Amino acid sequence: MNCRGCGTALALPLIDLGTSPPSNAYVRADQLDQAEQWMPLKVAVCQQCWLVQTEDYTRADTLFDAEYAYFSSFSSTWLAHAERYVAEMVERFELSADSRVVEIAANDGYLLQYVAKRGIPCLGVEPTRSTAEAARAKGLVIRELFFGRETATQLIGEGWAADLMAANNVLAHVPDINDFLAGFATLLKPTGVATFEFPQLLTLMAGQQFDTLYHEHFSYLSLTSVQTLCERNGLEVFDVGRLSTHGGSLRVFVQRADGVRRSIQSSVQQQLQAEQEAGVKTAAYYATLAPAAEAIKHGLLRFLLQAKADGKRVVGYGAAAKGNTLLNYAGVRPDLLAWVADANPHKQGKYLPGSRIPIVAPERIAAEKPDYILVLPWNLLSEVSQQLEEVRGWGGRFVVAVPELTLL
Repeated sequence: MNCRGCGTALALPLIDLGTSPPSNAYVRADQLDQAEQWMPLKVAVCQQCWLVQTEDYTRADTLFDAEYAYFSSFSSTWLAHAERYVAEMVERFELSADSRVVEIAANDGYLLQYVAKRGIPCLGVEPTRSTAEAARAKGLVIRELFFGRETATQLIGEGWAADLMAANNVLAHVPDINDFLAGFATLLKPTGVATFEFPQLLTLMAGQQFDTLYHEHFSYLSLTSVQTLCERNGLEVFDVGRLSTHGGSLRVFVQRADGVRRSIQSSVQQQLQAEQEAGVKTAAYYATLAPAAEAIKHGLLRFLLQAKADGKRVVGYGAAAKGNTLLNYAGVRPDLLAWVADANPHKQGKYLPGSRIPIVAPERIAAEKPDYILVLPWNLLSEVSQQLEEVRGWGGRFVVAVPELTLL
């Protein structure tokens, strides 16, 4: 396979997680007697542009289909993050009723609802029908499309040349990353700004976050690789900020390379220097993740097997994609993890892909009072433990497996 970014042949492996179904391909009850599509989950590193990427085994339109079940609005902390983002962008870039805001991967309208409340014209681009319909129900204008240069040209014709484009946790999800970025250079006004948020490679490696690797994530991004990709596609990075979301993310600000250019902030060189010092341009940097993943798998299995031997009941919370990577890599099934609770009604009544563990409503926790709750979206541990404070009343304990097994 050649690099998605620069075309160089990939020769440096990062990790091989065996085979699994797509992490968001939740199984309906009427599908339990049908086979799932299992595919290799391998990640490699380009030693030319240092883009970390999954090997190709499937198409984006089969991963992000009409039944896509990830809805952003079911996380209160993510909603608060989106509302803060809108307030900051409106103030920094002086957005008004005369501006145009376009969000790529608008999901269920979790962010654009706050733009609309300020009276700023906005448009969402969202290819998955399930979330697009939820966004329209909020009164938002949504185009049900995959984004790229051709889509951008179409939107310009409809009057949507953008002052601000937002793209949260989508840059990693696109297979043709060059066409995707070229779309931003096309749709932005000469004075426009685009922001990309994505989990950063440095925290993935430092925190041993191998469970954030799954088929829907085609790329794993550093500023080093993103800057190169932007330059190749008519964009210039002029600022970057670090965020706590998703275990550690970056927010990158870009502008058109041929537009009205803002001065490049010192944060850009500081982040590039931090990545250089960490070793992102060296093969040795990438050698630690595979053994760490194996140790995490063994730690989780030891805990689940001991709990079963002791007659303790373990359930999960959060039917998240990262949890599916972990459970399928470890080979966990309902005999060790009885069920997983999730607040998203679109997932309730279904089963996790691969493991076939049932997904239930959170009310089941109080009804059955399990001994341990394995929090699969560990990045939401604080939010989950506050929501389920009652668990401590019967002596229940929360558990996370990444970066190491921890009982709380």
